[in-house]
Amino acid sequence: MRPVIYQLFVRHFANFTHGGEPWGTRETNGCGTFNGVTDAALEQIARMGVTHVWFTGVLRHATQTAHEGLPADPACIVKGRAGSPYAVTDYFDVDPDLAENVEGRRDEFAALLERCRRWGMVPIIDFVPNHVSRNYCSTVRPESSFGAHDNRGCFFSRDNSFYYLEPHSADMPLQLPEGEFLPERGRGRVTGNNVASWTPGAYDWYETAKLNYGSDYRHGSHAAESLPSLLAPEYALPRTWQLMNEVLAYWQDMGMGGFRCDMAHMVPLPFWRWIIAHARLRDRSAFFLAEGYDDHLKLVEGPVHEALLSAGFDGVYDGVAYESLRKIYEGGAWANDLDKLHRAESPMFRGGVRYIENHDEPRIASPLYWGGVGNLVTQAALVAQYGTSCGPVLVYNGQEVGERAEGPGGYGGDNGRTSIFDYTSLPRLQHWTHGGAYDGALMSPDEKELQCFTAQLLTLLQHPALAKGGFYGLNWANLETPGYGRRAGDTVSGHTLYAFLRHFRKTKSTLLVVCNLHPSESVKTRVHIPQNAMDWAGKKPGKYCFVPLLDTATPLCEIEDVALAGEGVPVELSPGRAQIFEWL
Repeated sequence: MRPVIYQLFVRHFANFTHGGEPWGTRETNGCGTFNGVTDAALEQIARMGVTHVWFTGVLRHATQTAHEGLPADPACIVKGRAGSPYAVTDYFDVDPDLAENVEGRRDEFAALLERCRRWGMVPIIDFVPNHVSRNYCSTVRPESSFGAHDNRGCFFSRDNSFYYLEPHSADMPLQLPEGEFLPERGRGRVTGNNVASWTPGAYDWYETAKLNYGSDYRHGSHAAESLPSLLAPEYALPRTWQLMNEVLAYWQDMGMGGFRCDMAHMVPLPFWRWIIAHARLRDRSAFFLAEGYDDHLKLVEGPVHEALLSAGFDGVYDGVAYESLRKIYEGGAWANDLDKLHRAESPMFRGGVRYIENHDEPRIASPLYWGGVGNLVTQAALVAQYGTSCGPVLVYNGQEVGERAEGPGGYGGDNGRTSIFDYTSLPRLQHWTHGGAYDGALMSPDEKELQCFTAQLLTLLQHPALAKGGFYGLNWANLETPGYGRRAGDTVSGHTLYAFLRHFRKTKSTLLVVCNLHPSESVKTRVHIPQNAMDWAGKKPGKYCFVPLLDTATPLCEIEDVALAGEGVPVELSPGRAQIFEWL
């Protein structure tokens, strides 16, 4: 089954408080809870075609909100009032903000996992292996905290938990953008984004300390050469490896079905091979999703995505596919440019995670991005992104109703993203959640249409041709086709129209997919299918029928094979819409 992952940010998703204020508190702006994600909510998510739910922001992290027995963290290491969920303070605990009864918070989360399983979906949470909050201290398993046995007198030592700065002054604490962090007086640690400085900047991950996996990250891809192999005995393993295995085992015992691994490319590859193998000894179906980028922070030579897939990940973020689609609206790219991304022989065709939103990226409906027209082309963008591969797909809560990041901000600012640092809400999603009723009573017609379309598309992704089939781009065969996404002044077609075939030989299933990526112009054209495409799809001479699967109001098309290359398949699409035809 093709994985369909719903990213559910608990703090936002089940927050039923309307309004709020910038930099508001939990009391003024509200906060979602585990108990707020009810059976009614999970039933609707399951009906959308979701297979995995990524519960985001679950682990206890640095915050400016105090709870009984859990004081607020120093303000200088907390971004926003609620705090970043990626500045973890206890790998074995959950965020008390998300509980109705703080003392029973882990029981409330365990009950949510059971509800999720009842609806046939696999629960996953974040695993944040690269860094922790500077205030990390496990209260659940204090014996498993980091740094207790470190040699702080050196930058790197194999069994240290952290990397330590060269002494600056015995009396000089770490100077952070929001103030001095007194606990790191004379014993400063490297930031999560590899900045070895006593004065990290405002755009650094200054609130976090980088974890050490037994190698010196400064040596890049060569750092892993001295690390243990997959079959190394326990005594040969760096201490951080052993602690992280304990972390994953803890959550798996609670019923966790997998992990979304934050900034996986910054952690040595031998560790990933080892930890994934050990997790699958406990649960053969354990699902591992990697956030990874081919940037200067990676610890491998060559393509990092393929390296992570080879280490055992089920999926790796396909940032290239995401950026390529966005560039049609922000960077002057064409739909014709997309074909090169979808080579069926590439590991990313089956292992790349496709998305148009996540918590790090702007909302597609935000007027600040996607050329200000993302809300008009969401349907076509979804089909172009999800329909061109076989790998996992990701849906971010609120995406399915056109959320625009209009909730109250704070540290997150007004940047087209729903802030992960603040107590905020999802105003458009609240039209569906309706105070916990999850009945959509307040939804507008446009919101209902997008939610219905999303569910229809996600369900259709299990079609054999989309879940297992190959890809054949058709834009090259339509460069001279009139009305085929050609703008004024273009000398060839294919600027804003994208068409392709998907075919699975075992079931002889073939789909024709056409996306009108233009925000304001309708399309009335014919898609030419050349003879070699027909050969590729195993089509013999005869009469064929193209049956619409998305908009069933579209009429059927019957056409002889000889007319496919010449006359072509007639297609009419409204602005920002797409159609998928079954080729029978």
